[in-house]
Amino acid sequence: MSTCRFYLLFSAAGLIAVALSYGVAPAAFLPKVLDLTIEGTDLTHIFRAIMGLYLGMISLWVLGAFYSNFTRAAVIGEIVFMTGLALGRVLSIIVDGVPSVLLIGYTVVEIAMGLWGFLILKRLSTTQLDDDQTNATR
Repeated sequence: MSTCRFYLLFSAAGLIAVALSYGVAPAAFLPKVLDLTIEGTDLTHIFRAIMGLYLGMISLWVLGAFYSNFTRAAVIGEIVFMTGLALGRVLSIIVDGVPSVLLIGYTVVEIAMGLWGFLILKRLSTTQLDDDQTNATR
């Protein structure tokens, strides 16, 4: 299995549980792991939308792992997703203070996955340039 495919599938597998924890039964699950109370339809709606966003991104990553015409977009999508989450969390730490250990862990993982994605994208870009030059000389 290529490093790129592993990266995309590893991320997808890891985020499925997070996505489902946000959206399947947010009022039952989230208060058990976070200092959070989910009350009302609007907040439940927001968390289910977040679940949908996560599952949508996971779908792109799985497509990219198995179909080469989606690979570059999937890696870029994951970089944007992970670094966007990480930057939002870092901003919150600066502005709001330090959250729970679980959320600090999420921040560390998101930073690491974003950086790993940049390395994979660089390798994809180099490979793509090599392929383009080989095709141009034929």
